[in-house]
Amino acid sequence: MSKMKVRFAPSPTGPFHIGGARSALFNWLLARREGGTFLLRIEDTDLVRSTRESEENIKAALKWLGMDWDEGIDVGGDNGPYRQTERLDIYKEVTDRLIAEGKAYYCYCTEEELEAERQAQLARGETPKYNGHCRHLTEEQRAAYEAEGRKPTVRLRVPLNETVAFDDMVRGHVSFESNGIGDFVIVKSDGIPVYNYAVVIDDHTMEVTHVIRAEEHLSNTPRQIVIYNALGWEVPTFGHISLIMGKDGKKMSKRHGATSVEQYKNLGYLPEAINNFLALMGWAPEGEQELFTTEELIKNFSMDRVAKNPAVFDIDKLNWINFNYMKKLTDEELYTLCLPSLQEAGYASAQPDEAEKARLTMLCVCLKDHISYGAQIKEEAAMFFTDSISIDEEHRDDIKAVLAEESCPTVLAAFSDKLKAMDEVTPEQVKAAIKAIMKETKLKGKFVFMPIRVAITGQMHGPDLNYIVPLLGRDTVLARLASVDTLA
Repeated sequence: MSKMKVRFAPSPTGPFHIGGARSALFNWLLARREGGTFLLRIEDTDLVRSTRESEENIKAALKWLGMDWDEGIDVGGDNGPYRQTERLDIYKEVTDRLIAEGKAYYCYCTEEELEAERQAQLARGETPKYNGHCRHLTEEQRAAYEAEGRKPTVRLRVPLNETVAFDDMVRGHVSFESNGIGDFVIVKSDGIPVYNYAVVIDDHTMEVTHVIRAEEHLSNTPRQIVIYNALGWEVPTFGHISLIMGKDGKKMSKRHGATSVEQYKNLGYLPEAINNFLALMGWAPEGEQELFTTEELIKNFSMDRVAKNPAVFDIDKLNWINFNYMKKLTDEELYTLCLPSLQEAGYASAQPDEAEKARLTMLCVCLKDHISYGAQIKEEAAMFFTDSISIDEEHRDDIKAVLAEESCPTVLAAFSDKLKAMDEVTPEQVKAAIKAIMKETKLKGKFVFMPIRVAITGQMHGPDLNYIVPLLGRDTVLARLASVDTLA
């Protein structure tokens, strides 16, 4: 058997969809596990919708996700070009061969004639398919149509009374009857090949051995196999992975949240977390493990554990996975991830100097356990960029109870004194001050840090107090401690 080669062949007609990223990932993981080749080509025969901007978006997203390709666009290889619009002469050569062998023919039927026949078939309760009108045209009939100025399409002569069958890597044995397919168009009247035709020629000439793609392509497969058979080419192994659904059971769309890879990148998700999440959508690893490094995914991934059932896009699961990946970041990496969101909120300058960077890094570390992705820091950081205290109304009675504790005035006065005496307000100094107050007053921890937290934030819960105080600053904290009566 020849070395495994898989391909990812997106159409550059918009931002790179998260579903496309999952298809790419399954191909990439399989290639890396089997020591095969991962190929990237661009299917841009939709001339109206395809753009180079979308192509660049796809390539940038794949690179961000760490899915490097061994052959294809930008990388090169022995089987180029890797853009379909640059392969038209290759398609024409194959088409000329099919016509010469009588396996394809010119069709002069107009759109109007085809639609009229389609409606008639529907009226008779039949499944619409081409009626073979141009299947056996004489040279005279062809010449007459040409004289009318009709531009022909090219149709494949589909064999009658045959079963088209294949063994799918995910769905098992699948079969279709050729009589239900009908002679279909392989080249449009403008000379551009249709998707099902171009993809077969590309996959064969690029020596692709395994085609792994979304379930929506399953109905295309019998047509593609008929083309392979007409050309006498070996049919690759197919695997059709399930669609991605929202929690409501409907196909993934904008109403379920962000749909493009670029959106998740801009929201401050980590590429390793996205890959981990996408791998678990439709693939069931052995055991209970849910967090995988890229190396572990490559080692464990297999198509025989890919489910037929629709995969559910669970944003809470993605956030949990990303949260766990964020916990492993260094302080510098966390700062880099969150900075764009802080800048967007107006909490950071365009080019932070060392002092600002130090404060923002502390802010990120302070909020690390309270955010699941970078953009969430905007909401959590708001308390450090406002002069007023926002009272947690849900816990107002609890806040009053804390401030009514007999020891509260003593604790706040002691903390105020220690804060004034600090040479520099740092997390370490704040921690030491709280410990000293506990020792001096013989009070348990919560009777010391809860009054301080409530007095300076108006909240019962939140980030580490050792960081809150330096981030708010000495003057702000002292002012809030002095005016604590206004909270009650």
